[in-house]
Amino acid sequence: MLKEFKQFLLRGNAVDLAVGVVVGASFGTVVTALVSDLLTPFIAAIVKIPDFSGLAFTINGSKFMYGHFINAVISFVLVAGAIFFFIIKPMNLLISKSRKGPSTDPTTKKCKECLSEIPIDAKRCAHCAQVV
Repeated sequence: MLKEFKQFLLRGNAVDLAVGVVVGASFGTVVTALVSDLLTPFIAAIVKIPDFSGLAFTINGSKFMYGHFINAVISFVLVAGAIFFFIIKPMNLLISKSRKGPSTDPTTKKCKECLSEIPIDAKRCAHCAQVV
C-alpha cells in the first residue's frame, strides 16, 4: 500500500499539480499587487475617486452598499485585463514564435455523404462521387 502511494505521488501528475498550485498562488499575489498598487491608483487618478466602498443608499432601514460591488467589479476587470495583457498575450506570442513547423490549417475535409477524407478544394468526393 505504501509502495502504491509513493508511485501515485511520484507519478508526475500529482507533482505537476502541486507545483502548479504553488506557482499559481504566488502568481496570484503578484497580480493582486499589480492591480492594487499600480492599476487601481491609476484609475483613481483619472476618476478622482480612490475608493467606491463609501457609496451606499438606504431603503427602509436596509443599507445597500453598492460601492463594494463597484470595487469588486473594477478589481475583477483589472485582474482579468492584467492577466490577459501581461501574461496570455505575451505567452501566445512567445509560443507562436517558437513554432517553426508548417501551418496547422486543415488540408482535408470530410465528405458529408460517406464521411471519407477528401482534399479541401475538391468539388466531388473521390470515394462516392457525391458533389461537395
